[in-house]
Amino acid sequence: MRTSSSRRPESRTTTVVPKTCVFCDEKIGTPDAEDGDALRRFLSPQVKMLPRRKTGTCAKHQRQVARAIKRAREIGYLPYTGQRR
Repeated sequence: MRTSSSRRPESRTTTVVPKTCVFCDEKIGTPDAEDGDALRRFLSPQVKMLPRRKTGTCAKHQRQVARAIKRAREIGYLPYTGQRR
């Protein structure tokens, strides 16, 4: 016999707003490696690249963002690692 405490709580319905690609919406061409400040929004606090599901970019622009971040790191506009504590 089941007790009432073993039941799962009723799921709450939430409306999920789909994220849209910033580059497609604003008709921006390709992300620029020399604009390090704009590329920081695609990095986590640990300076890791964020996935598409978190940033909302389309596949085409996510590849371009990844390439731009790698170039910006090599040029010196973005760090390879986060700040040490």
